[in-house]
Amino acid sequence: MKRRLSIALAVLLLIAVVVVVVIDRDDSTPAASGETQQVRGVIGSEKVAFFRDRRVVDAFARHGVRVEVDSAGSRQIATTVDLAKYDFVFPSSSPAAQKIQRDRKITTAYTPFQSPMAVATFEPIVNLLSANGVVRQGGLDVGKYLDLARTGVRWDQLPGNTVFPARKNVLVTTTDPRDSNSAAMYLAITSFVANGNNVVSTEDAENRLLPELTKLFLDQGYTEGSTDGPFGDYLATGMGRTPMVLIYESQYLDRLIRGDGSIRPDMRMLYLSPTVYSKHTLVPLTPKGDQIGQLLTTDPELAKLAATFGFRTNDPRTFNEVVAEHKLPVPADLVDVVDPPTFETLERLLDAIGKQYR
Repeated sequence: MKRRLSIALAVLLLIAVVVVVVIDRDDSTPAASGETQQVRGVIGSEKVAFFRDRRVVDAFARHGVRVEVDSAGSRQIATTVDLAKYDFVFPSSSPAAQKIQRDRKITTAYTPFQSPMAVATFEPIVNLLSANGVVRQGGLDVGKYLDLARTGVRWDQLPGNTVFPARKNVLVTTTDPRDSNSAAMYLAITSFVANGNNVVSTEDAENRLLPELTKLFLDQGYTEGSTDGPFGDYLATGMGRTPMVLIYESQYLDRLIRGDGSIRPDMRMLYLSPTVYSKHTLVPLTPKGDQIGQLLTTDPELAKLAATFGFRTNDPRTFNEVVAEHKLPVPADLVDVVDPPTFETLERLLDAIGKQYR
């Protein structure tokens, strides 16, 4: 009897030890210890600041993920970047994302935010172009602008120009069309207008428009590979060097929201009329990448943070709340918006223009 009692006590003690061990192991799970799962992506450069912001990092960590990103141009992501080591791609244009989907037979994609193309300029330039019929109702009339660019009109040749008599062509400063998504979006807008307000969809139209479209880029001289370059010049050097700079709306709003004084009282943002939306489209390559797409699309905290970087969110109410909170001078909706050509059409145009640089 005593032996049976001793065995029973030993069994009870063993069970107690197992329970303690199990509890201890539960305390060391990733959720309890703060461990996170690493997810890797390649993204457009204009989103790097968002992904590396401490608030964004912490928001992802609360969902058990740590997102590490590399940056590349949208064209590069779609054509030359080795995607084998990534869980998701996040180019800045829907045509690039659609090419990746087609090439990899992926049906899922997320567009958590987007940004229309705009022009950063200055109040004297706005007044001068308004007097010459190029700016109307707060927007840069692309048709009127192309009329000036087509004939090589200089700033000092504009009637009544006493504020900016520069001896250089009236041109919007863009990025390099061989590298940059923003330059591709500019090409999408200008090709649409030059094509009689129709999306370019045939090779005949491409060949007919190429000389005029090429001139818009080559006449600028040197161009940089990222919008951060010309926008930085705009902020630092003022009207003399860069009277009009192509930007993403989000870049300008980001600076206004920061309130760091980089947007001075004489600076203005004009929307192109028409414009296009640069749609930041995430394509998941693995289940982990799909989780990032879902979080960016559905998590209210991440959406609010994206809006504070100037991005127009999937749910417009989030963006509008940030606009109202910071009293940003932007419309809730843009009406004069067109679609870009297909990726293949844009690629042919960009490649043809790029060859003229050599």
